[in-house]
Amino acid sequence: MRKLATAVVAAGLFFGGMGVAVADSWHGLTMTTTGAEFKGSYMWEPQLQKHGGLRVKGSLKDASNDDDHNVYLRARVKGYSWIRIKGVQKKTTPIDHTFYDGALLLTSQVEVQTCRDRGSLRPDNCSANKVFTRR
Repeated sequence: MRKLATAVVAAGLFFGGMGVAVADSWHGLTMTTTGAEFKGSYMWEPQLQKHGGLRVKGSLKDASNDDDHNVYLRARVKGYSWIRIKGVQKKTTPIDHTFYDGALLLTSQVEVQTCRDRGSLRPDNCSANKVFTRR
């Protein structure tokens, strides 16, 4: 009887862990706009790991080498201002960043865009705003 109870508890922990692993798995992410491109993936970090934020990993590429403009990835956690992660002109930049709200243990919503920096006189052009909400 004791062995059966131990087996049932072990099976429950195993299948419960599988559910958490599937919920926190990587998902593909592609964002493009004129002159800028981001290809990679994202995942929600667990609550007590890296502040429970949205982790984005991939490559930020300057897709128009001849335009002399820089590219950047920008994101904001709900209730905060935009954060920029700058790319390099005429190159591809590796990105691995976690966006989180420092006041909370569990970030629930993050917006992300890929943009081309066109200088101070002309507005930047950005990809469609992607909103990620934790379920």
